[in-house]
Amino acid sequence: MRNVLILIGALFVIGCGDESKQENTDLISAEVKKETPDKEDIASLEARLKKEGYQTFSYKSGDTTYLMQQYFMVFLKSGTTRSQDSTEAAELQKKHLEHLSRLYEDGYTSLTGPMGDDGDIRGIVVFNTATQKEADSLARLDPMVKAGRLEVEVHPWWVAKGGKLK
Repeated sequence: MRNVLILIGALFVIGCGDESKQENTDLISAEVKKETPDKEDIASLEARLKKEGYQTFSYKSGDTTYLMQQYFMVFLKSGTTRSQDSTEAAELQKKHLEHLSRLYEDGYTSLTGPMGDDGDIRGIVVFNTATQKEADSLARLDPMVKAGRLEVEVHPWWVAKGGKLK
C-alpha cells in the first residue's frame, strides 16, 4: 500500500509540475462539477438509483437540493489469524490490494484506505452498493479476510451525492 501511495504522490507531483495553480483549480472545479448532479438531474438520478435498489432521499437547503444516498462503511479490523510468515503475509497483502483495486475499478467502492496507526481497525472501505448484504459479501471476498488476517464490520452511512473530502 505504501508503494501505491508513493506512486500516486509522484504522479501528482509530475502531473502538476508544468501547470499553473489556476489551471489546476479549473481542472478540480470541472471534476467536482461533473460529479455533482445539476438541480434538474437530481430527480432523474434519484429515480434511477431507487429503481436499482439504492436507499436515497433529497432535501432542500436554501437554493440547493441535496441528494443523499446510503453507502456502506466497512471497517477492516485485525483478525484472529495473524500468524502467517512474512512471505505468506506479503502475498496476502498483494492479493488484498488487487481485490480492493478491482472493487474500485468495477464501481463497487468509492473510498479505500489504511488507518494511520497500529490499532484494531486496520482500514476503511466505503462501498457504493444497493444493500448492506452486497457490501458485506464483497468485503468478505478479500483474501485477507478469507485467511482470517482481517475481519469486516459493516455500517450504513449517508452522504450527499457529489460530496467531496476537504
